[in-house]
Parts: sequence; structure tokens; C-alpha cells
Amino acid sequence: MPGKPNPVARLFWTAVIGSPFGLWYGPPALAATGLALAVVILRHLGRPRRFRARVRRIARAHGETLALRRRQESFRDAYGNWIEDGWLRERDYFLDRTVLPQIGPRYADLALAERARMLAIVEAEAEAVPLPEAEDAPEDGLDYERFCAARLVQAGWRAHRTPASGDQGADIVAVRDGLRLVVQCKRLSKPVGNAAVQEAAAAQRYWSGDRAAVVSNAGFTPAARRLAAATGVLLLHHDALDAIDLAAA
Repeated sequence: MPGKPNPVARLFWTAVIGSPFGLWYGPPALAATGLALAVVILRHLGRPRRFRARVRRIARAHGETLALRRRQESFRDAYGNWIEDGWLRERDYFLDRTVLPQIGPRYADLALAERARMLAIVEAEAEAVPLPEAEDAPEDGLDYERFCAARLVQAGWRAHRTPASGDQGADIVAVRDGLRLVVQCKRLSKPVGNAAVQEAAAAQRYWSGDRAAVVSNAGFTPAARRLAAATGVLLLHHDALDAIDLAAA
């Protein structure tokens, strides 16, 4: 397998190279050859540990983001079940798009064999980051819109709610630094689908927005994420409203 070191070959060539020196120079050279063989064996045995440590360093560098995404992509449904489907997808995405490219082909064999351990490391690093207590969002749809608008105002936006009728898919229009953000708010007990993304994209054109966003207390379906990536619509948890930056988005 590409990227998988061959300890047998290393031991063989270490012995082949070291043995003539041992025969020529005697016990000191033989001892040095034996030490080199021991180093090769120990290095190979410690390879999984080094691999996991590298995964842990990468995850720890993104710990705060992972912790926030863990909170955002988990919710309790209408039946009282704790749903983490979105977070489980997020963990896989993080491994495939962030961890594996940084690890490279050198550990390709371990990346395949130890994926479960890698996921457990990501989970542990996300759980280890302390987050502020989550502010309970109102359950009523209109109250949730007011809640989101207030969060935007606290973040320095001039935000106003649109009329109840004729909003064309926009619940909030916010302006800051000359940029206009069109927001659709979804207070749901399940992940938001791509219909909301379609409505937000249409609302952006109608309200002459620079960007559009769907804000929800729950996560988003894979279809919604794909459509958002194609249309440029931002998918946000309301916690992210405090730090949204259109100039960098």
C-alpha cells in the first residue's frame, strides 16, 4: 500500500550494511548495528502512536470550531430523541477535508485502519473545549426572528424584520459596513432542507442583498449544504450571528 513503510526491508538493509562493519571492526560495530536494528523496530512499533498524536494536534488546533459545530449540529427532536446526524457528518467532513490532507500519504494505511480512533479523537477534542452556556432560543417562529435580529444588532448590524406578508423569503434585512445581509430564520426540530436555501437565494435578489443566509437552531440536510455551496447562501446556527463577517465569508 502506498505510504506504508516496510520494516522488514529496513531491518534487512540495516543488517546488510552493518554486518560487514561488525565483522571488520568487531564488537563495537556489532553493538552499533544491533542498536540501529532496535531503533528501526521501536520506530515502527511507535508509528501508530505518532499518527494518533498528529491527528490530535490537528483536531486541537480547530477545537473551538469543532466544539461550536458539535453544538450547532445536534438537537432534540419532537419525540425527545437527541439527534446528532449532522455532527456525525461534520466529523467525517473534518477528517476528509482537513486532517487527511495534512497527514499526507505517509500514513495512508493507518488513516484507513484507524478511522474509528480518528473520529474518537475529534469527538474528544470537541468535547474538551468549554463553550459558554447556550442561550435558549425562543420556540415561536416570530419570537425567533426577533431573537436573531437582536443578535445581529448586538454584533453591530442595523437589522430590521421584514413585513409578515410579501417578504419574498426574507425575515431580516441587516446592513453593516455597506454590506447587506438577507436572512431567513428557521426554528425547527429537524434539519433544514434545501427549500429554505432556494427561498433565501431568491430573497437575496429581491432585497438586493450582498449575501443571503439561512439561520436555524438545528442543522442542515446534505441537500441543503450542496445547494448552499452552489448558490453562495450561508448556513448558520444563531450562535454564529455574533461573529459573522461578510467581508471574509
